[in-house]
Amino acid sequence: MCFVELEKAFDCVPCGILWEVLWEYGVCGPLLRAVQSLYNRSRSLVRIANCKSDLFPVHVGLRQGCPLSPVLFIVFMDRISKRSQGLEGVRFGDHRISSLIFADDVVLLAPSSLDLQHALGRFSAECEAAGMGVSTSKSEAMVLDQKKVACTLQFGGEVLPQVEEFKCLGVLFPSEGKMDREIDRRIGRSGSSNAVYVPVCCGEEYLPVNLRSYSHLWS
Repeated sequence: MCFVELEKAFDCVPCGILWEVLWEYGVCGPLLRAVQSLYNRSRSLVRIANCKSDLFPVHVGLRQGCPLSPVLFIVFMDRISKRSQGLEGVRFGDHRISSLIFADDVVLLAPSSLDLQHALGRFSAECEAAGMGVSTSKSEAMVLDQKKVACTLQFGGEVLPQVEEFKCLGVLFPSEGKMDREIDRRIGRSGSSNAVYVPVCCGEEYLPVNLRSYSHLWS
């Protein structure tokens, strides 16, 4: 698998290409014009200390803080994902999954390093055609196997680093596929967040004691 990091995802969406994507997905007429009205004549400026630059037009990037922006980005990335799909992928039951995408977090899946290289090439090409960029410094490869298997992926003339573990969406994925560490980490976090501490005098010091550890005394 390859964990792909996009460069400044929300800030790099070209409005012109976004309108084409929305049209392909059936957003047209008054609804499309309503969305475009949020971006028409958009201008910005640069402020350094008390100095401000002149206003300049903005034709790239989604509006920060707008409730509609995540939906627009999902549609934008969905077309990139569909156009970059090939014959590669990992089978889960009756389904073949070649990529997992959550906002700008992308995971490419393939049964071999060669297939994964092809998938990465197609995905990066579609991103470039849509005005997006892939960060080589933050993208990494990992092989899910109990044994260490080399996976050499190249992008932009550089070899992507291969890691033994990767944290995606807050979940730690180890290369051997065991989730013991992640389960222990979550149990530990849950235990610490649910703990109720009170100060108990011990000599001249007060020690924090977790009352939940002694709940059997009054239950």
